[in-house]
Amino acid sequence: MTDGAQTLLREDDRTLDTADDLALPLGDAEEVLVTRHHEDRGEGDAAVEQGRALVLSDLRPSSSSPIDSAVRWAYRLGVPGSILAAPLRKPAPLRLLGTPQSSHEGDRAAGMALRAGQLQVHGLKAPLGKLDFATMAPLTPPFLRAVHGFGWLRDLAACAPREECGPLAEKLLTKWLRANPQPGKGAAWTVENAGLRLLAWFVHAPLILSGEAAKRARVLEAMEATARWLDRNVTGAGDRLGQVAGWSAIVAAGLLLPDGRPRRLFGEAGLLRALGELVSDDGGVLSRSPLAQMEAISVLVDLKACYDAVDCEPPSALDTMIALLVPPLLTLRMGDRALGSWQGSGKISAARLDALIQATGVRARPGKDLRHWGYQRVDAGKSVLVLDAAPPPRARHARSGCASTLAFEFSCRAQRLIVNCGGAELAGAQVPIRIEQGLRGTAAHSTLVLDDANSTAVLIKGQIGKGVEEVDIARTIVKQRGRDATRLEAVHNGYAARHGLLHRRILLLSADGEELRGEDLLEPSGRSGKRGKIGFAIRFHLGHGIEAGLSEDKRGAGLALPDGSYWQFRLGGDSGEAEVGLEDSLWVDGHGRPRATRQLVVEGLAARSGGRFPWLLKRMG
Repeated sequence: MTDGAQTLLREDDRTLDTADDLALPLGDAEEVLVTRHHEDRGEGDAAVEQGRALVLSDLRPSSSSPIDSAVRWAYRLGVPGSILAAPLRKPAPLRLLGTPQSSHEGDRAAGMALRAGQLQVHGLKAPLGKLDFATMAPLTPPFLRAVHGFGWLRDLAACAPREECGPLAEKLLTKWLRANPQPGKGAAWTVENAGLRLLAWFVHAPLILSGEAAKRARVLEAMEATARWLDRNVTGAGDRLGQVAGWSAIVAAGLLLPDGRPRRLFGEAGLLRALGELVSDDGGVLSRSPLAQMEAISVLVDLKACYDAVDCEPPSALDTMIALLVPPLLTLRMGDRALGSWQGSGKISAARLDALIQATGVRARPGKDLRHWGYQRVDAGKSVLVLDAAPPPRARHARSGCASTLAFEFSCRAQRLIVNCGGAELAGAQVPIRIEQGLRGTAAHSTLVLDDANSTAVLIKGQIGKGVEEVDIARTIVKQRGRDATRLEAVHNGYAARHGLLHRRILLLSADGEELRGEDLLEPSGRSGKRGKIGFAIRFHLGHGIEAGLSEDKRGAGLALPDGSYWQFRLGGDSGEAEVGLEDSLWVDGHGRPRATRQLVVEGLAARSGGRFPWLLKRMG
């Protein structure tokens, strides 16, 4: 830490030890507005279950004629679309009926890497000549998804005119078709990857259909074969997002391939049903993952381009859903305009986020109180605070489920002060697979850890076990020094069954955004607490580039930020014998790279009857 930071720390130790600076206004402040939310994940609570997997009334299939219903029913039973569309003539020859032009642009740098012979996935490059395109190839999950989902077509299209990048796209597609001559099993034939692949083939058809007639015919046959496979297997997707990708590809095939009207009617009904079951009441996908939220938006934007290509009016539900999905995503945007690290996601760059939002055409403000998706956002001055105020996703929705309940991220201007490690969903690229499970644990997030245990069990393959089942959240506007300040209070029961304790967290962000007061409390879950003591640690993972130095009494720390500002962290006088320590940490940046960082750790022993640990994070000078 710099000498200036050390001097400032010594000078301000006296100030931050005062009761005025460390006392939280929990009862004396004037409450202006309070909204409370109780989320119960008990299986017997039908009302809560409906809120967690809501079928929105706006997304019900539109009424259709009896003939359309009969056609949809017959197609679902297996009657060929050509017979239903035109029973008195021969099936029409395979061709594309339109050329979609998606407004969602790819990553030009990744496209340039492709032209240089490297497939870039989350910042890690693999030589194209050494890639195995077979469905059972021993590739890591991110590379399997990239190879078989064909998302790289978007990046290639963004880096050069079609004449320059088309031959490479055709060459790679030919390799893939040779390795996967017919539908089968493995990574290539999950519903999600098959749906994403077929949609990418349609949207970027000019790149892969500009060669010889024989090659074009083979690609068209592969499109039809994939569409037929999805017709039969789409309901076997691993989760609702996979189903949405599969149904969207079916609808696109119904729009762009001949005699496709029966397939389109069949696909639209399934898509609208899957969309209604994909999101919570406020528009957040049930996996609670920003990456999954972005994929859902991208798929729908591409599907709308397919409707536009054939001058067909899309169901109004598509626009409704896109408009519903955008505000929750913006909730997680920090002061640097990039996304925070939640549910396995790393930092998602501002450029990537901006490109996606621009493609939607939706203009929206970030959601603040997303009680169903589970994130709370507070904007004050030039600071942003985001709190995870919900249980982890249910096992059937989890993708890279994290035990992050009551963790928070905090930024001031473009500088991130408190972060989560993030990056579990990127494991297999620059993030080593061996640390994936650790990145999903409670200790990898800025929250309290009791007895070195996760608040919710972290299982293999992204799954989540038992732990947090209930979260109470209260959002209050209080008067602080004559100005409105936002106070969040939340409590979870993740440690109640094992240790008989509830974790309550209170956060109060000042109106100018330069002072964050916090308090972590352990409370007995029953009428009386147990005897003895238990170890705890409250972790504050610091943003990349922050220099930290501890105070002499180990009750505080000074933080020197890359932008030249200085902050101080200080424990309150009621924290018992707890002390502040410094430990190594890591943070996954916008390029998917793990970066070495530091973390403040408040450690000690808490009575099993409960404990109170107030703290203050304040900008100095």
